[in-house]
Amino acid sequence: MRTRTVPAVAIPLLALALALTGCGGGNTGAGGSTSSAAAAAGGNENGAISIYGTEPETNMLPANATDAGTAKFQEAIYARLVGFKPEDGSTYNDVAESITTTDSKVFTIKLKKGYKFHDGTDVKAHNFVDAWNFAAYIKNSQLAGSFFESIQGYDEVHPDDKAKAPTAEKMTGLKVVDDYTFEVTLKGPFSVFTSIIGYLPFSPLPDKFFSTTPDDFAKNPIGNGAMKFVSRTPNVDIKLTRFDGYTGPKKVHFKDLTIKIYSAQEAAYKDLLSGNLDFMEALPPSAKAGGKYEKDLGDQVLRANLLGVSGLAVPDYLPQYKNPDVRKAISMAINREQITKTVLNGTYVPADGLVPEGIEGYEKDTCGEACHYDPAKAKALWDKTGFQGKVTITSNADGGRKEPLEAACNSIKNALGVECEFVPATNFGQYRQVVNAGKLTGLGRSDWSADYPSIENFLNPIVRTGGSSNDAKYSNPAVDELLKKADTTADKAQAIKLYQDAAKLAVKDLPKIPTWVEKGVGARSKNLKAAQLNFKRQLEYSSVVVA
Repeated sequence: MRTRTVPAVAIPLLALALALTGCGGGNTGAGGSTSSAAAAAGGNENGAISIYGTEPETNMLPANATDAGTAKFQEAIYARLVGFKPEDGSTYNDVAESITTTDSKVFTIKLKKGYKFHDGTDVKAHNFVDAWNFAAYIKNSQLAGSFFESIQGYDEVHPDDKAKAPTAEKMTGLKVVDDYTFEVTLKGPFSVFTSIIGYLPFSPLPDKFFSTTPDDFAKNPIGNGAMKFVSRTPNVDIKLTRFDGYTGPKKVHFKDLTIKIYSAQEAAYKDLLSGNLDFMEALPPSAKAGGKYEKDLGDQVLRANLLGVSGLAVPDYLPQYKNPDVRKAISMAINREQITKTVLNGTYVPADGLVPEGIEGYEKDTCGEACHYDPAKAKALWDKTGFQGKVTITSNADGGRKEPLEAACNSIKNALGVECEFVPATNFGQYRQVVNAGKLTGLGRSDWSADYPSIENFLNPIVRTGGSSNDAKYSNPAVDELLKKADTTADKAQAIKLYQDAAKLAVKDLPKIPTWVEKGVGARSKNLKAAQLNFKRQLEYSSVVVA
């Protein structure tokens, strides 16, 4: 999702223990300062806002979704151990009072007292431990279960071979010390642990979750964040309201939030202009054409430095795409420069690898000639492959995805002389169900935004065997081995080097064809005096000031 934080191992181990103990007090850090600024701006504290949304792909449990539609909901109702500053993703303590370690393998985590779930119960250490164990246990089939892979005992609850039964239900690396303290033991030093725990699957769950079924809980979820659940009407909206018992740094200064579900960005944009919608994190191609949105919106335009990469997954389970020359020829046939300048009107730039610029460890042009438009070379390569049939690109048609992917299809058709068809899914949720079930019939849209700003986040979920968002079902033992070494390397520079090696090796196989990188252009309505687009391409709720 992603979309994407400065890894903690940038600090020597002793300094790390001291720094994490002292950082991010209850009302300090990015959340506190932004929230305070909003309060000082004299907005309507009882106002209501509405934002653009897409239909979630799953039941919206924290560890069972990696899509942007669900993230908007989850970010509002769940608070994690650490939070991310909206500008650059650097971390500050949220629910955590302190996170200490002497070896980057064993971490002692102390919680702040005063955080409550929306049912009035206290947030305690076992709520994190129980939630993480539930997420990792393979029989619970949580999409983001693999994010817990670094914790000792994960292999016993989530074996690599899905044909094997788990030998345990709980990870040995999680230990409750007392009501507000727990200990995490990793398999080895993991350079981004203190960042990854700010990702949504690491949210705590209340005791009530474990006394009911996951599906029943999902119908009326209980979180511990600044907003609480009111209702959900599929394909229509999700309604939330402020939780006045929230004591964390990201308080909101409005009362009610409606996430409106749209099947087309154009309809949402019209509502934005008419005042019937208050926020969009991205604008439709029709609004971008000729800079129309700038004339329409003026100072209501919001910009951010996003950390993400758009791409096309090439399913490893489809025989006709297994030939590496097929993948390379298709990639070379996509005129990224033209599509980003015309269809996307300069709000995107061509992608040159699996990792975007702005992420520490980014290397320029790792994709090489495969990501440079060369129709003659692409055609010559294609003619040797013996490819039969037509190329297809499947995606949700909502969210402004249709136009650039149709343009990519036309580019492929013109360069290679092969029929190319854009196959639309009704909405994002429906599309992700197809991807997760391994039922793509050709290329599939596979965009990724940083969950936390780390090079690791662009590799383990995407190209590691069994990764939570490995849409291509790609598997390369050499890539897996490099990622495994990187994951257990405490030294930041050495870990990044290993991640870079894995990125360069994986992109040669093109399990995901990089296409373009979004610059980050959204907008607010006149109903909002202030709003901030964050690095994840989401509304920073604590920044909102209602007129």
